[in-house]
Amino acid sequence: MEPYGVSEGCDGAVGEIMRGFGKLKGFAVTVIGAVLVVLTIALSVMHGTKAISCAAVWDAIFRFDNENIDHLIIQTSRIPRVIGALLIGAFLAVSGALMQGMTRNYLASPSIMGVTDGSVFVITLCMVFMPGTSSMTMIVFSLIGSALGAGLVFGLARLLPGGFSPITLAVLGTIIGTFLGGVSQALASYYQVSQNISFWYNARLHQMDPAMIKLSIPFAIAGFALALIVSRWVTALSLGDDVAKGLGLNIVFIKGLTMLSVVILTGISVALAGKIAFIGLIIPHIARYMVGQDYRKIVPFSALIGALFLAWCDLISRFINHPFETPIGVVTALFGVPFFLYLIKTRGGGKHA
Repeated sequence: MEPYGVSEGCDGAVGEIMRGFGKLKGFAVTVIGAVLVVLTIALSVMHGTKAISCAAVWDAIFRFDNENIDHLIIQTSRIPRVIGALLIGAFLAVSGALMQGMTRNYLASPSIMGVTDGSVFVITLCMVFMPGTSSMTMIVFSLIGSALGAGLVFGLARLLPGGFSPITLAVLGTIIGTFLGGVSQALASYYQVSQNISFWYNARLHQMDPAMIKLSIPFAIAGFALALIVSRWVTALSLGDDVAKGLGLNIVFIKGLTMLSVVILTGISVALAGKIAFIGLIIPHIARYMVGQDYRKIVPFSALIGALFLAWCDLISRFINHPFETPIGVVTALFGVPFFLYLIKTRGGGKHA
């Protein structure tokens, strides 16, 4: 017979070991993630239409010469491009993770649920009726458009029987997105701004504006911080509204905060580089598979994987038809369309657990 306290002591020791292992695992993931991000930045800056040596990259960063063409390419194009790709990939992946957890819908993502289309629509209105708008105003209008797109889709879903089922939401999002896109293109054509608005429909990371990136940082910090805050509650929402209510959570308030984070992160992503599809759909599933169902882990892990995914898609786009660049949307679709069909085939119309 064990002496009193021995079992408790063993359990405590095992618990301490497991917690230590968890911390070590988290540290290892952080280090590996940081190394991959640095490697991705280095490769993205060095490779493109014109290959640039590592020494030239070093000099451009620490001994910049504004008369050196390579230095100008690095500072004004390649560095903003990879930084923008990393940020946008992270934001869209986090947005998708929050939407999937909140709605318990494995097909939820900003591009499918009309959020990105809403941003592009309002940006089109801004360019047609308010030409010469500042970058900050463009970001604000993009945020308003994200809220508009999400509001239309979820508002219609609430009015329809079974409107929140995965397939129905995806269909509604596609219909709303197509409608907003059609109106936007009609307005752009009528007012002869099609060339200007094409940037937001055919995302071009190579035209990333460094000034826009700087302006978006405060919004990005607010959106991502809010995502981390609501992540613990989204875990409860992903188990069902009844479970969340049983835990004493204010569902309406939490869903409102969650959608606010999605609107902010998606809005600034569209303002920076236009409409990019499938990242918010694919990445949360990968993160959930790797770290489980706890959204306190899913959200930061989605950010890391999403950042690397888009940056590598951008890198791949430079070599598919070298020296010409393939649109980034084509590359993400190569991964996204098969994954989308796989989800429909394996999951059908039900919600995820």
